[in-house]
This record gives sequence, C-alpha cells and structure tokens, in this order.
Amino acid sequence: MSSISSEIIDFVKENDVKFIRLVFCDLFGRQKNIAIMAEELPRAFEMGISFDASAVRGIQGANEASDLFLKPDSSTVAVLPWRPAHERVMRMFCTMHHKDGSLCESDTRGILQKSVQRAADMGCMCRVGAECEFYLFRTGENGEPTMEPFDHGGYADLFPLDRGENFRRGVCLSLEEMGIHPESSHHEQGPGQNEIDFRFSDILTAADQIMTLHSVVKSIAGQNGLFASFLPKPLANEHGSSLYLHLSLLKGGRNLFETSQPKHSKDAESFLQGILDHIVEITAFLNPLTNSYRRLGDGQAPSEVSWAHEDRTRLVRIPASAGEYQRMELRSPDPACNPYLALALLLQARLDGVQRGLKLSPQKQPGRPLPKSLGEALREAENSAFVRSVLPQAVLDRYLAQKWKEEKASRNGNGPDEFERAVYFPYL
Repeated sequence: MSSISSEIIDFVKENDVKFIRLVFCDLFGRQKNIAIMAEELPRAFEMGISFDASAVRGIQGANEASDLFLKPDSSTVAVLPWRPAHERVMRMFCTMHHKDGSLCESDTRGILQKSVQRAADMGCMCRVGAECEFYLFRTGENGEPTMEPFDHGGYADLFPLDRGENFRRGVCLSLEEMGIHPESSHHEQGPGQNEIDFRFSDILTAADQIMTLHSVVKSIAGQNGLFASFLPKPLANEHGSSLYLHLSLLKGGRNLFETSQPKHSKDAESFLQGILDHIVEITAFLNPLTNSYRRLGDGQAPSEVSWAHEDRTRLVRIPASAGEYQRMELRSPDPACNPYLALALLLQARLDGVQRGLKLSPQKQPGRPLPKSLGEALREAENSAFVRSVLPQAVLDRYLAQKWKEEKASRNGNGPDEFERAVYFPYL
C-alpha cells in the first residue's frame, strides 16, 4: 500500500468518515458508485471492491465474466460537503480491473489514462479548461422534474431576474471544499440556464472535474427542490447547453500556443489541424444524443468545420488572451458526453496532427459540415479507422449498438420529442 493510501486511511479514522463512495461511470458517462464502510478501505486499496459489471451499461458483453473490481485513485479523494458533518461521506474516482489486476478495456477513465501516457511518451502534455452549461427547472408536487425554468433571466443578469445566484454560490463553495477551483460562474442566455467555468488543469483531472460538477449540481439542486438538466437542448426555442473545451499543448514545459507573434508555433497549428481533420468522425462521442443535434447549428453552436480568431460561431476559435492562457477553444461538445471518451479521442486527434506535422487550413475557410443527426454521426464513427485506433473494437461495437438503438427509438412511437422527454430528460 502506498504512503498516500495510508495517509487517507489515517484521515478517515481521525475525521469521522464512515462511508466511502467508489465512483465510476458506464460506457456512456452516467455516474455510478458503490459505497463501502470505512473499515473496508484498506481492502479497496489492496484488492479492489467487486461489483456486477453485467448490470452496468456497455461495460461487459453478455457472455463475459461479470465480476470486476473497483480500485480507487487516491489522488481524487474528497469529502462531500453537502453530506452531514457527523459520520462523513468521502468519494474517490476508480478504475475497473479484472480479477488478475489487468485494466478492464471498457473502463473509459482507463482509456483516457492510456492516451495521456501516449502523449507523455511523445513529450507532450495537454491542459484543458471547461465551460459547462446547464438548466435549472422547478419540480412538481411529487418531486418529478417539470419543464418550467427556475427563472427568466438572461446572460449575466442579476437578481431578481437571475434566481440562481445562491445556487451557483453553493455549487462553487462545495467544489472548493472538495479541492476543485471553479474560475467563474454566471447566468447564461436561456431562462434558468447557468454556467460554471474551470481553470485549466491536466486532462484527466479536467475529466474528473466535469464528472464532479454533474454530481454536485444534481445533488444541490435536489436539496433545493430543483432539477438540474445537462440535456443539450431541453427547450426547443431557447439557447442550447454547451461544454466548451479550452485546450493547450505543452511540450518541454512550454505552452505551444503562447507566442508574441501573429502566428502560432508549427506544433500548435498541427495540434489544431488534428482536431479539424478528425472532428466529424468523433462527433458521435462529443454529441452523443439525438437531442444533441437540435443544438448544433443553432445560434452560436457550430455547424461546419472551421476556425478563426475570436469568432464565436466557428467550431474552433482562438480567444483573445495572453501568456499561459493562450489556447484554442472547441465549441461543438455538449455536457451529455462521457468526458473520458471525448477527451481521449480529442487528445489522440491532436497528437495525430502533431505527429504527422499537419498544416493548418486557412482561417475562416468553410470545411465539411458537422453531422446533422445522430445517425449521420454514427455512420462517420463506424467508418473511421482513427476511432478504431483509439477505442477497443468491443467497446466501439457496444457504444454504436446502444446509440443506434436510441436513434431508431427516437423515430418510432410518438417521435423524437416524446422519446427525448422520456428517455433523456429525467436522467440528464
């Protein structure tokens, strides 16, 4: 057992921690957890805690052994501040392992870890900052979510138009207590729509922070009699919710986007072009729902592959910034994605661009259109040699099979509106 693990066990004993949530997610990014008592923590560190993987979507095939083991990542330990101060609750993110200790190939956090290692082997490190949007809705008498927004504020409004400021304050303070530092927060354009932004961090930490934000927002909303939705387009005639990703590349400790010249470094341009080259074939993972395609191409959400300085309608923009904050911003992803899968594919696309020394296409030159439906996006992914080079075939097959099932179901019955309200809205 590592010295850090021993320190965590001592902390648990000394600080009245009684429950430890071992957090993981299914193939599609829905969070799960197994709660163990504090006395079981040494066993979790040494051997892992077994769970039934056959009950978790996309993790195991029907004929595969169903017992897997959760092994906690000690670097992700955090006490949950919204739980009681007496007999406290702590959480750690986990990876999934087979009995022999090998990593489960369907573990998307493990897939991202492998991509991070490949980048390190090339002498590269990617930093990510995220802007995550979501809606707050009122709940009915039985606690079920309604489609009534919590307020009717607009972008950066104040109370009384913005009724979510105390909610965002509670979320940000809870994140701080968990060792996560949000950079800013505000009301967004839609009624009841909010945004919380994170300062850049390493890519695995960024994915963990996105997952943490979902759980904190959902928990605090529930405590306040509200429902938080990360659905990309919950209201047909209002602003969609995005997950803007700010990306920079470090090589030899230097940010390759940082320059005092009008042009970026060659590696930074290749990094950007790698995303432009592969974005269409990975869209099914960045925008994973039928509902996602109601947002793309609407308002400021991009509809084609292009880039520009500062222009918010482009797929990629280079924001006005200086020094270590210089980066590129990818504007197509939405908050329904599995951030581990999304960031693994984006990282590999960027590395492919650098490795091949791709030349950046002219600014603002229109490129291929982004997929206009989940079906189009799935066909691109099915035909992509690049996607198959990143994701194990069995994982890709299970992902595509589930998404094709959703795409077909949305066209049957009472149509996509009813399907999305029944299947997506209550759970996102």
